[in-house]
Amino acid sequence: MYKFNDIEPIYLQLINIIKQQIVNGNLKENDRIKSVREMAQEYGINPNTVQKALSELEELGFIYTDRTNGRYVAMTKQKMELTKQEMGMVLTDSYIKSMQELNFKNEDIKKLLNKTLIKEEK
Repeated sequence: MYKFNDIEPIYLQLINIIKQQIVNGNLKENDRIKSVREMAQEYGINPNTVQKALSELEELGFIYTDRTNGRYVAMTKQKMELTKQEMGMVLTDSYIKSMQELNFKNEDIKKLLNKTLIKEEK
């Protein structure tokens, strides 16, 4: 069972989980998405919460509904890349804010990032 945090609403967390699955390629354009019941069982949450998340994803253009066959991924490669960039910016902003709260200067943050990236390349 998935572990949700207590900071933000579960439906928003589920939206982010599905967006991430789309961006990382686990779900591709026109792939069928699990049913509300399947997701509720998989994540151990209320079906109404799943429905709310899926409705919002549909409003945002990430998925579409075929009334007789279920829900499908609606992301084009261009929109997926834009979403990936947006999600990356959110993570980067959060990281920088956290580092600044520890009194790191921007130059020190850059040095740490470069040091970590260089270490990862080896």
